[in-house]
Amino acid sequence: MKLFLAFCTLLSGIASTAAAGQSTVSLPKGFATQKNGKFEVDGKPLAFVGANSYWLPLLTSQDDVRATFKEMQSAGVKVLRTWGFNAINGSELAGAKESGLTYYQVWNSDTWELNDGPQGLERLDFVVKTAGDFGIKIILAFTNNWVGYGGSELYINWIAGTGNTHDVFYTNPKIVASFQRYVTTIVNRYKSSPNIFAWEMMNEARCLGDLSAGPNCIPGTELLTKWYKQQSDFVRSLDPFHMITTGGEGHFFKKNQNIGFWFDGQFVSDYNFNGQAGEDFDEELFLDNIDFGTYHLYPQTWYPQLDIAGSNFSVKDWGLMWIQMHADSAKKANKPVILEEFGLNGIQNKSDIYPAWVDLALKTQHAIMPWQFGMLGLKEDNGNRLIKYADALINGASPNDGLAIYHNQTSVWDIFTNAAKIQASRSG
Repeated sequence: MKLFLAFCTLLSGIASTAAAGQSTVSLPKGFATQKNGKFEVDGKPLAFVGANSYWLPLLTSQDDVRATFKEMQSAGVKVLRTWGFNAINGSELAGAKESGLTYYQVWNSDTWELNDGPQGLERLDFVVKTAGDFGIKIILAFTNNWVGYGGSELYINWIAGTGNTHDVFYTNPKIVASFQRYVTTIVNRYKSSPNIFAWEMMNEARCLGDLSAGPNCIPGTELLTKWYKQQSDFVRSLDPFHMITTGGEGHFFKKNQNIGFWFDGQFVSDYNFNGQAGEDFDEELFLDNIDFGTYHLYPQTWYPQLDIAGSNFSVKDWGLMWIQMHADSAKKANKPVILEEFGLNGIQNKSDIYPAWVDLALKTQHAIMPWQFGMLGLKEDNGNRLIKYADALINGASPNDGLAIYHNQTSVWDIFTNAAKIQASRSG
């Protein structure tokens, strides 16, 4: 009995070690890791400017994919963030096949079907492989907080049914099991690849999505923090080597601090600080299997009532505050942080404000990933193709939501290519 208990204790210790962060004991060659608040590969530092391109696996032309990676490489991009999800309802299948839409999951019931064929995961395979050909690594997100391209609410609608709130995604056992089944599929497919930089649990997880939040996800419940822990521990059980992150927007929960602003004669509690989003950036960074922090920055969108002519609200200054706060939090946790998405409308706004944001990010040892990479000269369908929603190739240009950055926008493009050179000088 004593021998048995000792053996169980030993197994428990091994399990605890395996669940306590990325293994670096025998990290395979070329795998990215983090140490003392900085990224590295094969013992050499990796500081970088990266790119966001959700649309890259949606391209039907391998030549266009290669051309895009070549353009990224010439711009100094070292890490690409893209979606590891693309899901449709069964009613969309015929149209998807006709249009060439990339899709990985088909939902007809409470159990989805995998598409690992040439219009499915084979396209993602090509993106992952080609990234390595151009010296670029990939952050791959498992699902979306929003409805776009088949996010978390497909799980809710098909498994929990209509009438549920968004937050049941994080708690419903059948949904969690279904999500983990998909995660297992993706992780097992690529876990031996050094081209994967990190796994990302969800793009912009919040208590609410396109569906409203429920009472189980309110300030103080720490529901998202618990979900991040549950899912990061699960991913770590599948893959001891790749890094794991949240994909969150970096909302804070400043307990006992009534942070807000005055608007129209009333004090408004600030969503970015009051815990309503469900995130707690400071707590999440200390989770064992969260290897680095992510956050996003869209003050024009977040504060439309303040960002108006005649207002003393400064998009530039608010962004600088947000960047510094996340740098300070990351320093306390001794983990790296990525300014993973940020954007402003208008070329003049970008040209005037991005330099200050990028400069502070560089000074505080950030990785930098603007939203979003723009590509010109795409050839498929003669450069004109409707992908889905309003996303389209137009005259050879990749989809543009007003935030895309193309190489012919020199004043903006150069901000990031110059930053990439600085980051390269800091890397091994």
